[in-house]
Amino acid sequence: MSIDADDSTGLDELDGATGLDDASVSLFEGDEGGLEHAQRLALLTLLKQRFISARTHPRDWKVLVEHERTLRSRLNDLFLELLVDRDREVAWKRQATPETGGRFPTLLHDVPWSREETLVLVHLRDRLRAGFASGEPRVFIDRDDILDHISSFRPSHATDESGDERRARNAVLSIAKAGLLIGTGTEDRYEISEAVEPLMPLELLNELLDALRNTNGSNANGRDTTHDDIDDELFDAEPEEQS
Repeated sequence: MSIDADDSTGLDELDGATGLDDASVSLFEGDEGGLEHAQRLALLTLLKQRFISARTHPRDWKVLVEHERTLRSRLNDLFLELLVDRDREVAWKRQATPETGGRFPTLLHDVPWSREETLVLVHLRDRLRAGFASGEPRVFIDRDDILDHISSFRPSHATDESGDERRARNAVLSIAKAGLLIGTGTEDRYEISEAVEPLMPLELLNELLDALRNTNGSNANGRDTTHDDIDDELFDAEPEEQS
């Protein structure tokens, strides 16, 4: 879910604004806000991005660690929860749920992962865990590896080969734009962000894999599944919540 998914427009301008004191809470005429400049920037980044991490947003991560309770409170005022994984140094938000059921008003809107994007995320999580288990401090992957994985789920009766390839390539670009694939300076090669695992928890991963393997027309390996067979509700789970 997102106000403006993965759009950082304006953040750089604010960060470079002149005459602003990071220790001051009065930043413009009539300002009655209670947060310092750096805290406001961190809050804004949390609201606009799927996640922040020590790798992708070092300034905002440092502020969050130092002022977690304050930023959590501000998000709570908007009916949002702050989730922080200190081991992986990743933080993200999600819509809060009333204890009595129902839904709170929200400024978030649904931006579900597409089928191809979900396949990418599942593959990245598997590769990340395998790499860490092998003792790799950083895990890398090639674009062709990702595209081959998506292609392996293409049903034998599918006829729109060019369309499928376009969706697969767009999925890679979308995941990279979200910050879950980090450019390496080498064309078509990425580092997998450590944020993939907390954003794709085991429970959701199992649901997605079960859906892929149990859809009508799937084979024993879960490789033959159509675009429309997968339960759309699975793509509206927590990891797709943005601001």
